[in-house]
Amino acid sequence: MFATGIENSIPKIKGGRIRVDQMESCGHYRHWRKDFDLVEEMGLRFLRYGPPIHTSLLGPDHYDWEFADVTFAELRRRDIVPIVDLCHFGVPDWLGDFQNPDFPEQFARYAAAFARRFPWVQLYTPVNEMFICAQFSGKYGWWNEEGTTDLTFVTALKHIVKANVRAMQEILKVRADAIFIQSESSEYFHAENPAAIKPAEIENAKRFLSLDLNYGHRVDSEMYEYLMDNGMTREEYHFFLGNSLHHHCILGNDYYWTNEHRVAADGGSRASGEIFGYCEITRQYYNRYRLPVMHTETNIAEGPNGDEAVNWLWKEWANVLRVRNDGVPTVGFTWYSLTDQMDWDTGLRENNGRVHPVGLYDLNREIRPVGRSYKQLIADWGEVLPTQSVCLSVPILMPSEYEEPVAERHRAEARTLREVELASGESG
Repeated sequence: MFATGIENSIPKIKGGRIRVDQMESCGHYRHWRKDFDLVEEMGLRFLRYGPPIHTSLLGPDHYDWEFADVTFAELRRRDIVPIVDLCHFGVPDWLGDFQNPDFPEQFARYAAAFARRFPWVQLYTPVNEMFICAQFSGKYGWWNEEGTTDLTFVTALKHIVKANVRAMQEILKVRADAIFIQSESSEYFHAENPAAIKPAEIENAKRFLSLDLNYGHRVDSEMYEYLMDNGMTREEYHFFLGNSLHHHCILGNDYYWTNEHRVAADGGSRASGEIFGYCEITRQYYNRYRLPVMHTETNIAEGPNGDEAVNWLWKEWANVLRVRNDGVPTVGFTWYSLTDQMDWDTGLRENNGRVHPVGLYDLNREIRPVGRSYKQLIADWGEVLPTQSVCLSVPILMPSEYEEPVAERHRAEARTLREVELASGESG
């Protein structure tokens, strides 16, 4: 699955006074037809995409599907497979922020309503980058609740991951053959001196928390104490152990230049740049969860030489081929996003209106060098890799196949398996 995405982050900043809407600032609301043209121009069939939750989820069981109706109808007409991103770093005003214990159930109802309205959609990322969302909102003090304590971090984390799990459960009631592609940041923390070894070890355990909870994987003993000391109850922890849906999932992981960190003795950290790289860190995550892998996000800014993003693309692609050739079942790659973004140079903490040149296309919808390189990469490899992967085939149905008899048989088989699963007392 070669993919790209439409950046749809919507956190609130400055004490909740400002909503950062990337679909607005990057022009997608105005140019969505053109953007879909560009997806096809690249030779892509898969698109990370989702409706803006803050204008779609208006209140409990109150939805506005106007924008989703027209855009998803067009994706279906074009036979582009959406990987539906339902929550990307923010919630509607009426829900407040990720400290709100009502968020998981309200989000699950929203996911169910979306699935009923668009039953032909099969692929989902219910909540994007759960760990980063909790960290930036609940620990770093950057977004939404702007929390800065372990308590606010754990509270955000448990609500975000529960929302993801509950959304998966509700979507499966509508589409039993749904496949969930997590998009989660893959991190590593390097100790810069002996005194930093312990704090680096703690961070390297903490990085797994969102996926451990999401996949029902028992956390490390030190992390169990950390969760219990910071607001998670045993009942809440056992919810995650008892509601694992990992066998419906693909381990989507994101890797950027900033995903590796140098840790100081006092626990502070800063970006180290690429040390291990995507290949080595992905092996660590795969060895923990043993799920098929998809590289769901990467980019780097085009710099003064004009070839920085092109070189990064080929480096990431070489890493994907390496991890795949080493035996990790790998099913996809994503350059994120389709167009340049705004203000990600400051992590969306400031509303400066500054272009972040990381897209396949600029904001005038003109192709960048990395766009030309990605287009060529897709043309070169798109027909070759499937012939080398006959033992791993992801059962994806194209939108145009939804009403065909073979697709209905496929869904009927999936419903039967899901009923057996539920009858056995597994997965909620």
